[in-house]
Amino acid sequence: MGAVIDSQAVIDTEVVEGAPLSQIIRQRLRRAGHRFHANDNIAAHLREGELDALQHEVAGHLENALRALVIDVDADHNTRDTAKRVARMFMREVFAGRYEAAPPVTEFPNVEQLNELMVIGPLRVRSACSHHLCPIMGHAWIGVLPNAHSNLPGLSKYSRLLNWVMARPQIQEEAVKQIADLLERRIGPDGLAVVIEADHYCMHWRGTKDDGAKMTSSVMRGRFLEDAALRREFLYLLGTKGK
Repeated sequence: MGAVIDSQAVIDTEVVEGAPLSQIIRQRLRRAGHRFHANDNIAAHLREGELDALQHEVAGHLENALRALVIDVDADHNTRDTAKRVARMFMREVFAGRYEAAPPVTEFPNVEQLNELMVIGPLRVRSACSHHLCPIMGHAWIGVLPNAHSNLPGLSKYSRLLNWVMARPQIQEEAVKQIADLLERRIGPDGLAVVIEADHYCMHWRGTKDDGAKMTSSVMRGRFLEDAALRREFLYLLGTKGK
């Protein structure tokens, strides 16, 4: 059911004839010393055409999972193509942040040497819990204290970078740190704050089934850690913007 790579098609010592593509990619990642946890990006280690082949392999494994659940995917018109649809959804949509390179970021010169607080949000958060693959839905706010001498990204790019990180299986505590790390590298601000508030359907749909519970996570960097007044201003502005 999985995609197979012909060893003659790719001249590479890592390729074993008949090996599933997923195994070949894992070998490649290990040799490069590149981690491939659920919330990591592996785009730089994928070759042309492999994403389509990998999606085909995933669909085969998902069909086997449905069969193991004793679902008649051959006779049931509702689930006949479910494995293909879910494979495409995982790889091209909800987990695309694992397989796609980072979005390009347009930057503008900080001509006026702005160094005042900017708050971006609420930005919509959509992800999936890496423990149960249940949805995580909520909002994020980003506070930036620009460096007077650094460039400023276009406003929409904050949302694009946020979505790129969240489009992977995540736990919220790690996601908020990944977003902060990425923005610090891209922007180099004097201060950075990221807050995420989200509903976790692994609590709503299963387990305790507590559909009123939300989780709020925050990361403060630079001036936001050092300056309590700046931190209070940011958190106050979050409250005035509503949720």
